[in-house]
Amino acid sequence: MTSLNTLSNLKTKKIRVGRGIGSGKGKTSGRGVKGQKSRSGVAIKSFEGGQMPLYRRLPKRGFNPIIKNDIALINLGDLQKLIDNKKININEKINIDTLKKLKLFRKSINKFKVLSNGELNSKIDIEGDYFSKTAKEKIEKAGGQVIIKNQSV
Repeated sequence: MTSLNTLSNLKTKKIRVGRGIGSGKGKTSGRGVKGQKSRSGVAIKSFEGGQMPLYRRLPKRGFNPIIKNDIALINLGDLQKLIDNKKININEKINIDTLKKLKLFRKSINKFKVLSNGELNSKIDIEGDYFSKTAKEKIEKAGGQVIIKNQSV
């Protein structure tokens, strides 16, 4: 004995429009009479009955990426000033967290680059995302160590 609630019984029959007056969807096929909406292949895209359309309500983004990859910059001269003012301990490793605690970078910054502008006299161990070639040379010349984080874009 078969159950009444089989999948074949639950399917609804497809309505065939334009198949005569007796079908209930004959003549104009449920589209009303005349006008743009009764024609085939025509649609009034994004028209919301006079209400401001969604694409005009939302702000423009243009070529500004949603996910910004902000890279902060710091010069070797600035690092040396911080060391001279005893704000950075040269015995500890300098990384982005150290520089954020000193409020040199915003909280949203997650990468930084070390540039070679200025002189560096102290031996420092620094962990960063990017280093200019001359900055790397100056740090190693002063006896310091450069640790480059994995560079995933």
